[in-house]
Order: sequence, then structure tokens, then C-alpha cells
Amino acid sequence: MKLPHGLGHLTYCLNIHATQTCAEVMSALTGPAAEVKAVVAGDAAFAIGLRFSGEALEELADPAKRAALKSVLDQHGFEAVTVNGFPYGRFHGTRVKEEAYQPDWRSEERVRYTNALADLMADLAPAGNIVSLSTVPGTFKPLAVGAESQIADNILRSVAHLMALEARTGVRIALAIEPEPACFIETVAEAVAFFETHLFGAAAAAWVAALSGLSEEEAARSLPRHLGLCYDVCHAAVEYEDPAGSLAVLRAAGIPVHKLQLSAALLIPEVTAQARQALGAYAEPTYLHQVIRRTADGLKNELDLPDALARGAETDGEEWRVHFHVPVFIRDLGAFSSTRDFLAEILALHRTSPVSPHLEIETYTWDVLPKGLRGATVAEDIGREFAWVLGELTR
Repeated sequence: MKLPHGLGHLTYCLNIHATQTCAEVMSALTGPAAEVKAVVAGDAAFAIGLRFSGEALEELADPAKRAALKSVLDQHGFEAVTVNGFPYGRFHGTRVKEEAYQPDWRSEERVRYTNALADLMADLAPAGNIVSLSTVPGTFKPLAVGAESQIADNILRSVAHLMALEARTGVRIALAIEPEPACFIETVAEAVAFFETHLFGAAAAAWVAALSGLSEEEAARSLPRHLGLCYDVCHAAVEYEDPAGSLAVLRAAGIPVHKLQLSAALLIPEVTAQARQALGAYAEPTYLHQVIRRTADGLKNELDLPDALARGAETDGEEWRVHFHVPVFIRDLGAFSSTRDFLAEILALHRTSPVSPHLEIETYTWDVLPKGLRGATVAEDIGREFAWVLGELTR
């Protein structure tokens, strides 16, 4: 939905639902997404955060299936303003964990997939529109050693494709790299360093100029139009970022936030035996739930929640933040809480000085949340998330 006062579009991400095949995408749009739109926007146009797996994207090369998708979007009043190009494979009902990052930006397949997603979005969005495309932050951190230049070159190849696509269609696609714990780019500081060294410098502009046919000056000016960050609020909170400070650092570095993902993490202010026992309900086998522990010796990273829990009583007294997306309208989770206050601060900052043109609610964990946190239907729960976010934005 289009927010007043220049606050951008507010939507939610379709990766909340099964979207592995084209049929599943259509079912999500005509089912729960249409229900959410009816509650939140009524008959008004409604921005939708799309998601297509590699499999669904291949199916949509069929002109008939692409025409059917366009028809569904038009009939239901959905506006294609953003797409989640992060998860390539199956994202529900199977073990995802670190496979969520594959294929990564070291690979030709990630370039091909991203470019094909951009082509589809340029076909779905009207000329003159800006579309954000969120993507993997390089790769899984253990795989990044020695691959920095290759990752950067492949990202810039896609950016050159986006520049040519805008010239041809009038639709501007902005690639939004999404920092995440345990990835090559996981903090704002790492993002700034990588952008300054590999993506926004003179060498990057020269490479994009060679690929696109633009002058180096034109390429340098165009880079931020087509490349920036997806600031996932859950991820930033887990990393102990400072809300105002992190956004100020990005602005100072000239790195735009093309998409702002609205999400909350688990916050355990003080680990106890009771908290560890309660956290067992969140140690599920589908997604990677990275943990950052605040210890007497500084911040310590654990790859997954079961790894942190296995440390037992030695961690008592620490503060933990856990990458587990929980409903944004819930703060109190019993034995611990969520990082909703961090999200509220980000929304307050956006209210006074807009951070991004696209705000996307992304609680994709409804299927694996403890039952006490779920409502009657996912559509009802998403509606409650919209209500909470809109309340924060209109204070």
C-alpha cells in the first residue's frame, strides 16, 4: 500500500507462503495475499513483495504463464514494487539452513537468476517505476575466503544488466544486498567496506562502463541508482547495530537502502536455565537461527541456536540475540522478549526522515513458530503485523 507523506510503499513478502512453483505463486496471490489485501487495503491498489524460486522463474519463461501472472496481479489490484531474490530453492517444508545462500554470488547461476528476475519485474511493473530486488550478501561466510573480487565482479555484471534494462524498458531495478549474520556481509561496517573497496570505487565504475557502454562518470552516477542495501531490521538487531547510527553511516557512505525489511528477532536479556529451556521450542530444523552472544569478552557468534544451547550453563548471565523472525506485534515472549523496540526505533526514524521507498514485512517463520504465537490463519497474523506497523508510522 502507498503510505502518505512520502513514506513509500508498505507490503509483505510472498516468501511467507510456499512459492516454489508457478502454481504455488498463483495460489498464494489469489488466496492469502488477496485476503490480506482485503483487510489492509480494501479495493485500493496494494503493493506486493513477490518471490519466485529458480523453478518458478523458469516456468514463467512460458508466455502463457507470464500472461496469467500479469492477469492475476491486475485483477487483484497488486502492484509489483519489490521482489525477494534471496532464496533460490525450496524455502518451506524442507531443511533450508545454509543452503538458503546457494547459488551465491561466486556463481554464474546467481547472475543468471538475478538478471532473469529483473527481466520479469520489468515486464510486470509500469515504465517509470522503481523496483527493488533483494539478494544474498555475497555468500555464506566460510565460503567467501579469496572470493571477494569474484563476488564483486558478478554483482557488477548484474548491475550493468539493470542499467541496460532501464534504458530499454523505463523500469529501474535496484539490487539490494541484504546483510545477514554468518554471511560474507553481515554488518553495516562490512557493507560499507565492501562497497567502498569493490562496488562504488573508480575501478567498479570503469568495469561497469566497459560492460554497459556508459562513460565512467555516467556509470559512477548510475551505480547507487541500481545498487544498495536491503536493511533487514531483524538481522541488524541480532548484530547489535545502533538503529540511528547504522543508518547515518550508510547515508554518509552514499549507500542507499533500496528496501527496508521489517522484522524482529529473539532477545534474551539474561540467559538462565529457564530461558534455555524455553528456547528449545525455537531450535527447529528448517532455518538457520544464528546467535550472537554478548559475553564478558565481547560478542561471540554461534552458527545456529542448537550450537548455543549446547554450551549449557556456561552461558548463563549472557545476553543473546537470535536470528528467528517473530511476529512484529509481539514484544513479550514469556521467558524472554523480541527486538521489537529496535524495529519501533527504525520506524520512528523512517517517519521523520524516510529510509527507503519500500518497506516489507517479512515474518517467514509462521510454519515453524511455537503454536502459541500463531493466530487462526496466516492472513490474520499478517493483518495484525500491518496494523502494528501502521500504528508506529502514524504516531
